[in-house]
Amino acid sequence: MQQKITPFIWYVDKAREAAQLYTSTFPRSKIKDESHFKDTPSDTPSGAIEIISIELMGQEFSLMSAGPHNELNPSISFMVHCKKEEEVDKYYNKLSKNGEVMMALDTYSFSKRFAFIQDKFGVSWQLLYTENAKESTIVPTLLFVGKNFGKAEEAIHLYTNIFKNAKVDVLEKYKKGEPNGKPGTVKYSSFIIENQRFTAMDGLGDHKFTFNDAVSFVVSCKNQAEVDYYWEHLVRGGKESQCGWLKDTFGVSWQIVPVQLEEYMSKDDSGRVMQAMLKMGKLDVKGLHAALKGTKVSR
Repeated sequence: MQQKITPFIWYVDKAREAAQLYTSTFPRSKIKDESHFKDTPSDTPSGAIEIISIELMGQEFSLMSAGPHNELNPSISFMVHCKKEEEVDKYYNKLSKNGEVMMALDTYSFSKRFAFIQDKFGVSWQLLYTENAKESTIVPTLLFVGKNFGKAEEAIHLYTNIFKNAKVDVLEKYKKGEPNGKPGTVKYSSFIIENQRFTAMDGLGDHKFTFNDAVSFVVSCKNQAEVDYYWEHLVRGGKESQCGWLKDTFGVSWQIVPVQLEEYMSKDDSGRVMQAMLKMGKLDVKGLHAALKGTKVSR
């Protein structure tokens, strides 16, 4: 089954190095494909964009080197559920090297073995032993802080209503008297959209970060009708950007992308497609195809 939603991580210039670290750390992992786009409006030293597609534990991720933009932060992290405690230690030892430890590797009330770290590139990982886990998995995790604090439940319902093959598995809220939280806010959740698992929670405290473009989610659309649907529903209350990017009402970044784009960008005439895309907000399949062929859009 093709993955509908793909996490997309933006680095200044270290996407390749990050891909090598991650695929050498996790099992069932590999580098799938690399794309290079020269002479683009990029602040990278070469004026180029590099996108690397990888699999981690069988799940797809995209990593991009495209110059300085927003800094990576813990508002979106990746929770690695491990079947064995020794897995947590193994991943911790590799990913924490030259990084930052935010919660030390230790025993906590929710897990016998857990650590919260940022790797040397700034990507955040939550590593935990999960009893009775059928297999080890990586789950994107959204932390609602600052002006978004208390909105995790609203976001969960929004996403499970917009996307298909969706449901809420766990929605655990803070109770009166519990530390580190406010009664009624989300302590932990697990929900599925398009057959992919996500986690969201509210984070109490004076956090200095929020959602930005450093981590976004690519929604792969089979046709223009799907592009229109996801764009219309996700941008509501949010903000349009260019090249198919948008921010939803909470500031989470999404890329609404037709499947045809990958094919068009692999052609020798991809430069025209890139230039056309840079002028678009919501992507237009006919417009991209016309750019590829060097013709006018036929309506």
